[in-house]
Amino acid sequence: MQRKLLLAALILFIALPLVTRHHEHVTVGLLEARLRRAVGAAMAGMRPILVHARMDFLMLTMDQLVNHAAKWRYMSGGKLATPIVVRAVVGKGWGQAAQHSQNLHALLAHVPGINVAAPSCAYDAKGLLAEALSIDTPTVFVEHRTLHEAVGEVPEEWYRVPFGSSVVRRSGADLTIVAFGHMVGEALKAADALKKRCICADVIDLRTVSPWDRQAVLASVRRSGRLLALDASWKSFGVAAEICATVADEAFSALKAPPRRVALPDVPTPCSSVLEKAYYPDAATVAMEALGLFQDDFGPSKVEIAQSVLEALGLDPAQATATASGIRGPF
Repeated sequence: MQRKLLLAALILFIALPLVTRHHEHVTVGLLEARLRRAVGAAMAGMRPILVHARMDFLMLTMDQLVNHAAKWRYMSGGKLATPIVVRAVVGKGWGQAAQHSQNLHALLAHVPGINVAAPSCAYDAKGLLAEALSIDTPTVFVEHRTLHEAVGEVPEEWYRVPFGSSVVRRSGADLTIVAFGHMVGEALKAADALKKRCICADVIDLRTVSPWDRQAVLASVRRSGRLLALDASWKSFGVAAEICATVADEAFSALKAPPRRVALPDVPTPCSSVLEKAYYPDAATVAMEALGLFQDDFGPSKVEIAQSVLEALGLDPAQATATASGIRGPF
C-alpha cells in the first residue's frame, strides 16, 4: 500500500501499534532534557522514543547520550540495556541558517555504542525503526525533512531492516556511488543522467551510517575501480571521508582513480536563499564529480560530455556555474 514518508505519522500510526504487540514502550516529548528520563526508562526495561524536531538541539543532551546511553551496556557487561530511539530531524530550506540545519550524524557515529540510521525511503523508514525498537542499544534515527513528503510502498505487517545492511538502488560496472538519506535521491538522478553517456553506476544506499556495510562497498569498488562517496554534512572528518579512507586502506589496488567526495563546504549554513542554493550539493554536483573520475578517459570531449549530462538533468550548462566550493566564511 502507499504511505507518505511523514515519519511522525509513520511512527504513531504504523510502527507503534506493532511495537505495542511486541515490546513495552513509552513515548516522551520534545523537551531536550527528557533524555535523562529516557535513559532511566530504558534501563528499567522500557523502549522510549525521544523526538528532536531539529537535530541541532540534540547537542543539549550529549552527556546523557554519549556518556550514559552509549556506555551502560558495555560497562555493565551486558546486564543493563539502553534501547532508546532518538528521532532527529535534519534538513535544509526556508533560510534556516547555521543553528537550525546541521547534519551531525558523523559526530554521533564516531561514538561506540550509538547506532545511526538514515533512511531514504518509506520502506526503510519503517523497517529501520522497527529494528531500532527491537535491539538493546541506543539509535539516533536521522530523518531528512526533504523526504517527509516522499511516497513509497510500506507493508502493513511487522518487518525489520537489519542495521549495517545496504541495498543497491542502481547497478553498474563503471562507478560506485555511495549515499544515504536524502542524498540517495540525488545520486539516482545523477546516475540516470550519466547513463545517457554510457557511464553506468552502482548506487549503494547505506541505510545506516553506524554500522555501515563496508563489505558491500568494497565489493562494488573492486568491480568498478572508482568511488564517489556522498554526505549531507561537512566534508572534513565526515562519513564520506571514512568511506574513502576504508576503500583506500582495503581496496587500493583496485582503484583506477583517487576516490572523490561530495559533501557540504566546511562553513556554517548561510541564511540567504541564493547562498543556500549554492551551498547544498545536488544531482548536478554529483554528476560533475563523477565525471571527474573519468577525466583522463574523455580527452578533448570532456566539456561536451559535461554539458550533455547537465542537459540530461534539465539544467542550462551556461547557468549551472554556482558551486559550493565558492562558499567562504568570515574566518
